[in-house]
Amino acid sequence: MSANRDAPGIGLIGCGDISAMHLGAYKRLDLPVRALCNRTASKAHERAAEFFPKAHVCSDHTELLALPEVAVVDVTTHPTQRVELVADALRAGKHVLSQKPFVLDLQQGEDLIALAEDHGVLLAVNQNGRWAPHLAGIRKSVRAGQIGLLQSVDVSIDWDHSWTVGTAFDHTPNLVLFDFGMHWFDLVACLLDGREVWEVSATTGRTPTQASPQPMLAEVLMTGPDLNIHLRFNGDCPSNPHDRTEVVGSEGTLVAQGADLKTQALTLQRGGDRTSIPLQGDWFTTGFEGTMLELLRAIREEDTPSHSARNNLRSLELAFAACASAESGHPVHPGDIRSV
Repeated sequence: MSANRDAPGIGLIGCGDISAMHLGAYKRLDLPVRALCNRTASKAHERAAEFFPKAHVCSDHTELLALPEVAVVDVTTHPTQRVELVADALRAGKHVLSQKPFVLDLQQGEDLIALAEDHGVLLAVNQNGRWAPHLAGIRKSVRAGQIGLLQSVDVSIDWDHSWTVGTAFDHTPNLVLFDFGMHWFDLVACLLDGREVWEVSATTGRTPTQASPQPMLAEVLMTGPDLNIHLRFNGDCPSNPHDRTEVVGSEGTLVAQGADLKTQALTLQRGGDRTSIPLQGDWFTTGFEGTMLELLRAIREEDTPSHSARNNLRSLELAFAACASAESGHPVHPGDIRSV
């Protein structure tokens, strides 16, 4: 869609660190952000001054929800605070973009989905990785049939996740799997497009040098009919960060690799031909722009957004299974674990 000031008014609840990514995207797109809310009002004032000086600022989310000029609410708080805020926004008749992970309990997710349907509004999840250029390119290529039938996915990521130390993430169990890794569980769910996963096995561990109280090493294996998926994460690698995602099909292979999430190259190998797929944007720009634009498109066209909350439940099932397996030491069937 053409992003402009005629789009529905946006209100944002939760002016923590990640909100700068959201608001930066909306400012670049010239979207109308009408209100900002944070329990500590000074944070909302700081964000308003930086991005949208004319936005209404408040510390009570019910005040924001009462504003008729706000039609879409972006909830960027941590998961434990988010369910009540999302529910209140839906009851107020607002469309909602929820930060990921969407919920910590699948039943709560189902309840919020039903609430949105009852009030005739849309509920989407900010899976910004779907619009990161290299992951979006992989999904597009697979959907177009360029690699044939999907056979395997192999992800290997070494990066520096020490920025989480001293933040609320210190208290997030299975941090690497459930927070950062959620993007790759979501990628897998999108690529599988309904294909069954029999079981998920996962392990976590600590490096000798890590500062985080949470394990910075994680590894996941997912198996299904003629399907093998492997995810490996190391969040304590400041010296030589690198990641590689390889998707193999019956007729071709896709490889995305780079030094970080901003710098990626994507190639398609079919037979003896190797083709570079051009990428534009990066994780922190295109990604955050895409989630809101897709929701606004769905609102305008009275359609279901591709990143709907219901669509996101499959991603959560895989993530929940991985966390439970890492804790129990046993394989888990997706869907058997309803909460974390």
